Amino acid sequence: MDIGMLWFDNDPKTALTAKIEKAVDYYRHKYGRDPNLCLIHPTMMENPASVGGASEKPLIGKIMVRPYRPVLPGHLWIGVEEKN
Repeated sequence: MDIGMLWFDNDPKTALTAKIEKAVDYYRHKYGRDPNLCLIHPTMMENPASVGGASEKPLIGKIMVRPYRPVLPGHLWIGVEEKN
């Protein structure tokens, strides 16, 4: 993903799933298409044991969630992954 939308939500009471769903709804409304990838800081993963595990690729709905260290904690980088 080269281009995406940066979403900020650092509310510790809100689950990651809810944060991503809210960002997806906003993205869909603003850009008129469905995102399929969400990059988050590894510390935001709800199951830290799966961070870095190549075999585990968490899905929330149709959104692939991947840890990506350059994304700051509390932020979601959401968009469409380009297929080669």
